Amino acid sequence: MSIVAKRPPLDDRTYADIVAEARQRIPRYTPEWNDFNPGDTGMALVELFAWMTELLIYRTNRMPDLAQLKFLELIGVDVAPARPASAYVTVAAESGWPDATIDLPKRSQFSADGPDGPVIFETERRLVVFAPVLDRVAVLVGGVLTDQSAANAALDGFWPFGEGADGDNALTLGFAYDGAFPARTELCLTVFSATDSGAVICGRPQTADSRIVWESFDGRDWRSLTQLADETAGFRLTGQIFLKTSDAARMRPAKLAPGDDRARYWIRARLEAFDGQFAPKILAIRANTVLATQGETIEGEVLGGSDATAGQIFRLANTPVLEGSLDLAIDEGEGYQSWVEVDEFVEPEATFGFSRLDPAARAAQLYYLLDRSTGEIILGDGRLSHAPVVNVENPRANVLARSYRRGGGVAGNVAPGAIATLLSSAPGIDAGKVANPFAAAGGADEETVDAAKERGARLLKARGRAVTAEDFELIAKEAGAIGRAKALPLFHPDFPSLPVPGVVSVVVVPEPSQRAVRDAVGEADAEARGRLVPTQGLLREVCARLDRARLVTTEVYVVPPAYREVTITAEIYGDGTADDAQLKLDLVAALDTLFHPLRGGADGRGWPFGGPIFFPWAPRAPLRRGAAGGGAGTTALAGGSFPACTDVPLGGPSTLLYSGEHEVSLLFAEEEMP
Repeated sequence: MSIVAKRPPLDDRTYADIVAEARQRIPRYTPEWNDFNPGDTGMALVELFAWMTELLIYRTNRMPDLAQLKFLELIGVDVAPARPASAYVTVAAESGWPDATIDLPKRSQFSADGPDGPVIFETERRLVVFAPVLDRVAVLVGGVLTDQSAANAALDGFWPFGEGADGDNALTLGFAYDGAFPARTELCLTVFSATDSGAVICGRPQTADSRIVWESFDGRDWRSLTQLADETAGFRLTGQIFLKTSDAARMRPAKLAPGDDRARYWIRARLEAFDGQFAPKILAIRANTVLATQGETIEGEVLGGSDATAGQIFRLANTPVLEGSLDLAIDEGEGYQSWVEVDEFVEPEATFGFSRLDPAARAAQLYYLLDRSTGEIILGDGRLSHAPVVNVENPRANVLARSYRRGGGVAGNVAPGAIATLLSSAPGIDAGKVANPFAAAGGADEETVDAAKERGARLLKARGRAVTAEDFELIAKEAGAIGRAKALPLFHPDFPSLPVPGVVSVVVVPEPSQRAVRDAVGEADAEARGRLVPTQGLLREVCARLDRARLVTTEVYVVPPAYREVTITAEIYGDGTADDAQLKLDLVAALDTLFHPLRGGADGRGWPFGGPIFFPWAPRAPLRRGAAGGGAGTTALAGGSFPACTDVPLGGPSTLLYSGEHEVSLLFAEEEMP
């Protein structure tokens, strides 16, 4: 947690405000009191108590930040630490490498160029890299095999089982390789879903609505493959699928279609049955891909020596520290022993003020506190936790951080393709074929103390239960870097035009740092222009919080906004005092800001959900940028075009806008307005 120097007042009322507030209450509670002159005895008491209250407010406003943080902790509010970004990284084996598989260990490091220098990412699990190259992707629909390799390579998206998702349709994967296909190991396939940001139903697990059978081709027949795990819920979520390749020992290369240029090893996912409403659609499927999280592992850092005093403090050299990553060990003369991180030093298993542990047992507990932002480690006081003694054989270096990870922040939200350098030694990995197909997501800076105070006040109002619409919105914002949340009672995402009793849908708009797993409009600046799409992980996190707070009879959905593109065509008359090119850029930027979901609208707090475009708003926004006047214009909304001076209806209550390519024409001073 970080302490800010400037402290906002907890209560900004003055002596005059308190007197005025008390005077307003008099007619309500004591209507017989009608003398408000300063000479009245009652008014003298009011002024006296106002003076005493002002003194208390003054002292309260001078309360130290540390005390305010402790009060926040009492109500269960901690300053949210920095969170790391994550991304899927694809690698490839070197051409001609003699082995069919290469082992990429857990915590292998990659690097990306960030705004302030290299950003380190580490893999979250071990990956078996296959030398066979997945270079052919085809979809079998109605007995016809259609090549989707180009769409898969370009991330354009396709239906792996066809738009109808009929039984026996199949996604077929071809691997080019001259040797024998690897056996007795696991094949990891990563699916990037195009429907990844659909509605999430709180309280229900994300289960597959289809039965998929994995098979391998032996040159004549298709044989069953064992699926070890499926994180995609039947190709509906972005995640990974693990297959047991020991079942593929009989695989033989073959030309599956007459037009194949070479024989390949074939694996397919055959749809045995489909019970869903909409067929799954994916952006791509990749082999040799692993999830990497922004962070760097530090090992063997000596922190100093213990001295048996209470509350000994040590500091890690690298910050911020990722949650749960510190392995702290202290040698008091009998070898290094691991210590356990706790939130605070309290008497364990305390009941009615009495602990089941005697004082000696409590004092022997190996607990420590950690400030993840500053790297400060606080050891026990010898009463509620052990205070380590001096090690006479190693008095200055017996406190050791065996390992920990540092990372986090918005710097980790790097663009697609930015993670391009393998730092760890991995013989056989092609250094020129390392990339993240999609942008990293989830990185956020540490929460400020002021933001934590505001959040604490909101949570006190909700009291941990989601009853009113405001309660749902407040609890949803607890999930992380969420810019806006809108609760829609009686709104069901599958039946948007009908009120459904007992249903509440919460629309989530992420902060710009929460990048979607895909660029939904296919442009690099889509997020800057306002199309902020939450990831499936963020929707699930919001859902988990709301599920704990909702009433049993309430059915809760967490959904992304329904975006519509808006384009303004306008003619603006300039006064001739500004640079025309810069003025045009400023005017377009003003329109982008007007329709932004977080910074737009009339009040600058975001475009209202489902709110229409009132015709005076569009010309008013550029006028604030310094133009002299506005001319004729039209508004184009995805699905229709509207003339000037016309209010434009937006759509459903979950709908927001994002800017398209606005067309602004500048008129010179000698030109007349139309």
